Amino acid sequence: MSGFVSFIGSGPGDPELLTLKAVDRLQKADAVLFDDLSSGPILSHAREDADLVGVGKRAGRPSPKQDHVSRLLVEYAQTGQRIVRLKSGDGGLFGRLEEELVALRTAGIAYEIIPGIPSAIAAAAAAGIPLTRRLTARRVQFVTGHDVSGKLPEDLNLPALADPGATTVVFMGKRTFPLLARALHAHGLPLDTPALMAESVSTPEQSLHRSTVGALAERLDSEIGTAPALILYGPLAESDDD
Repeated sequence: MSGFVSFIGSGPGDPELLTLKAVDRLQKADAVLFDDLSSGPILSHAREDADLVGVGKRAGRPSPKQDHVSRLLVEYAQTGQRIVRLKSGDGGLFGRLEEELVALRTAGIAYEIIPGIPSAIAAAAAAGIPLTRRLTARRVQFVTGHDVSGKLPEDLNLPALADPGATTVVFMGKRTFPLLARALHAHGLPLDTPALMAESVSTPEQSLHRSTVGALAERLDSEIGTAPALILYGPLAESDDD
């Protein structure tokens, strides 16, 4: 007997940004395996008798290993239940979605993928800026700020990330942004390039800090904080103070 898994992108945190399909699957699920950033009000859509299992990973904190999460997901599905795997933002963006899909395919378990609003899109909306503009920012690029060890990835395409005509969004990059900023500057990106740090997007704790690449790097050299954040830089990340 095999169950069915619905991978749901929960968006940036505001439960009102869930899709109708996501709410429907949450209401029908026998068990919900959720990320840290998908907890709180979003879980109010789950049934009262559903199993709620936290499996989230946060930088700098003790977290379950990915193979454990994948194994747990398979074990729940093998009981024949309807399972929701709740991922923050959109699971296809730095959400390790593929590793869990492979585990389900290997076990012969059916699934569906329900996209969510990516946190980068929500951050730009909160700041009142677009991510592209004719002639000024023709391209958007998403990059992770750390590798599996928590350090800045060594294989980043720095010339592309230093492109002054692109909007760049750095996920999970507060700890490594000072190092990244120095590398970008060495590849030609001006330190006065506009930058925006968006913390706890779409939640009551949301904070938007407008700065420049150089000034933000200096700030994060001494003050990181624990709030989840995205960093946007490029011509559209306006540098005016909040």
